Amino acid sequence: MIFSDEDLYDAAQNFIPKVSEYVNSHGGGIELLGVKDGILYIKLTGTCNGCSMSIMTTKMVVQRKLRELIHPELTVVNVDGSEENKLPDDVYKK
Repeated sequence: MIFSDEDLYDAAQNFIPKVSEYVNSHGGGIELLGVKDGILYIKLTGTCNGCSMSIMTTKMVVQRKLRELIHPELTVVNVDGSEENKLPDDVYKK
């Protein structure tokens, strides 16, 4: 990916309000946690936090829209407390 983690963070911060319209309509929200090695880490909040459909929301709504807006190879991970989706200690964040 040609963007630095800082560039991706700034772009995500800019576009998340637009992407979160769907999530907000279901009583949820999206919190930007950071970026590391081109992977965007978010946390779904509100009613979306812990919902059984949260992985679908992350991949089919959030990641898909951010890929359209930022970069087609962008990966989005919802930090949900599971071992495979945990936030690295050294993510870039402001």
